[in-house]
Amino acid sequence: MTHGIEAKGEVTGQYSRRHEVLTGVRLSFAAGLGMFPLGIAFGLLVIQAGLPWWIAPALSIFGYAGSLELLLVGMIATTTPIATIAVTSLLVNFRHVFYAFSFPLRVVKNPLAKTYSMYSLTDEAYAVTAAKPDGWSSWRLISLQMALQSYWVLGGLSGVLIGSLLPEPIEGLDFALCALFITLALDAAKTKKEIPSVLLAAASYAFAIIALPEQALFSGMLIFVVVLLVRYAWRRYRAS
Repeated sequence: MTHGIEAKGEVTGQYSRRHEVLTGVRLSFAAGLGMFPLGIAFGLLVIQAGLPWWIAPALSIFGYAGSLELLLVGMIATTTPIATIAVTSLLVNFRHVFYAFSFPLRVVKNPLAKTYSMYSLTDEAYAVTAAKPDGWSSWRLISLQMALQSYWVLGGLSGVLIGSLLPEPIEGLDFALCALFITLALDAAKTKKEIPSVLLAAASYAFAIIALPEQALFSGMLIFVVVLLVRYAWRRYRAS
C-alpha cells in the first residue's frame, strides 16, 4: 500500500513538473515572436560586419544581452578597447539591477538554476513575469528563460545562414540597433513626467558629440547617468 502511495506521488510530481515546463514555454511565445526576427537581424549584422559566423552564437550563449549584443558587433568590428566595451556593457545593462527587486528569483532554489536565472534575466523575461507576477515556480521560470534564449540563439544562427547566402549586403541593416533603442525610448516616455529625462538624454548626447565625437555614444551614456544621479540627489535634498 505504501509503495502505491509513493508511486502515485512520484507520478503526480512528474506531471506537475511537466505542466510547469510547458506553461513556461507557452508564456514565452509572445516575446519570442519579437526576439526571433531581431536575432536574425543580429546574425546578419555579424556577417555584414565581416566577423566570423561563430561570433553570433558565442555572444548569444555566453554574453546573452539582446540589445547589447547588437552594439557589441560594431564595437568588436572596430576593435574598440576592452575597457570601453566593459564600461559600455555595464551602462547598457545596469537597468537589470532594478529588475531584480520584483523578479521572482526567490522561487528558484537550486544554486546552478538560480545562477542561470540571474544570468538570463532580460527585458523580455522581466516583462513576462511582471505581466503575470503570481504563480511562478522554479521549473516554470527556468523553462521560460531557456525558451527565450533559444529563440535568440536560433534567430542569430538563422541570420548568419541568410547572410552567408545573400550575394550582397542589405543596406541600412546597421540601423536596427538605433531603431530598437528608439522604440524602447518611446515606450518608456509615454507621459509628460518622462519628458525631462528625454531632454536630459538628448542634451547629454549633444554635448558628447561636440566634446568627444570619437566616443560620443559611450560618453553620452556616462554623462546621462551622472546627470540622473545628480537629479535624484537634488530631489531627495529638496524633499528632506
